[in-house]
Amino acid sequence: MAELKTKKTRASVTAFLESVENEQRREDAFELLEIFKQTTKMAPALWGNSIVGFGEYHYKSERSSQEGDWPLTGFSPRKRNMTVYIMPGFTNYQELLSKLGQHKTSVSCIYFNKIENIDVKVLKQIIRRSVVDMKKLYTWK
Repeated sequence: MAELKTKKTRASVTAFLESVENEQRREDAFELLEIFKQTTKMAPALWGNSIVGFGEYHYKSERSSQEGDWPLTGFSPRKRNMTVYIMPGFTNYQELLSKLGQHKTSVSCIYFNKIENIDVKVLKQIIRRSVVDMKKLYTWK
């Protein structure tokens, strides 16, 4: 089994966000940091070199022998877009997603270009509900 490359670090979240080159993305990242802190009531941690995570859970894959620790939720200011991690996926959040604004999704990620293009109140609801759902599904730390 391959070991996960992305692990929780002791690196500074603030220093990481300050290093984001794109000014708009950097400002949005600091705004998201506050949104996640308020919504989750958890402290942020840097996972790998680019994910700001909140909370932590342990998983075991049913399809492979892979297991490890991962944040309950989080975000990353990527070059192409802002990425928000909603770990349980989106099956239970379709109604909220329809109200979110300009975004795209994949398995467990919401992508958007600017925070001004989405409804922050709706994003907070999605984050809050996803954390509650994850706590029901997994052992968390």
